[in-house]
Amino acid sequence: MYCWNPGDYARHSEAQKKWARELLGRLSLREDERVLDIGCGDGSMTAEIARLLPEGSVVGIDSSPEMIDFAKKHSMEGLDNLTFLCCDVRDLALSREFDLAFSNAALHWVADHLPMLQRVRQSLRPSGRVLFQMGGKGNAATVTETMHRLILEEPWRPFFEDFSPPYRFYGAEEYQDLVRAAGFVPVRVELIPKAASHKGREGLSGWIRTTWLPYTQRVPAKMRDRFVAEVVARYEREHPRDEEGCFHVMMMRLEVEALIAGNRRGRSVSERPL
Repeated sequence: MYCWNPGDYARHSEAQKKWARELLGRLSLREDERVLDIGCGDGSMTAEIARLLPEGSVVGIDSSPEMIDFAKKHSMEGLDNLTFLCCDVRDLALSREFDLAFSNAALHWVADHLPMLQRVRQSLRPSGRVLFQMGGKGNAATVTETMHRLILEEPWRPFFEDFSPPYRFYGAEEYQDLVRAAGFVPVRVELIPKAASHKGREGLSGWIRTTWLPYTQRVPAKMRDRFVAEVVARYEREHPRDEEGCFHVMMMRLEVEALIAGNRRGRSVSERPL
């Protein structure tokens, strides 16, 4: 279990929130639906969904107690249709509760997606649907390559013996098969490249510090700032900043839209069946 710093994350997660807002614009919500937000993080996007549902409700779940505590303190004001629960999606035990399962920038933390998708399907009503975006095959490859070279060197190598990143970055075809196996009909499963920009060394450092915890938290706390600084310095040598002082990281996002098999509502976001 990783220890998140929700306030620091909130300050350095603009790219994730931008992508979430793009998804929200395609949700086609009725005002009375019940929505599950998986991996809700600091809760800011969950609150935005709740505001779109004056007659509906939203449950945000996250496995991080720190994130859920932060969300309860900072994202619930004026919203009586919003609930936050500390829960790992792999342990979700709700049945036919929701019309929509939504997730942004979270599910790549789950290693085995078939049982997760089966849990999500169980939580949905017969007319349910899902809209997910997560890291996909090739996501942030330049950053991971930089870090993987660094952790082979001293003094970092001893902290990364038997290290295996927990992320699972699926390809589109592979994920279509999982969606079908879990009892969904895929409407749209595609990899979408998106560029993330980080202003200066502080911006890139903040993003690495707040989101790449499987790497940073392998290092003793007193050495983490040095580790992050070395990652940034090496990345800058290999991928210099632009004229405005921004670093760019090419991200690959896997977007998944699906309906429960037998759902004939036809309320897809993209209207592009596979």
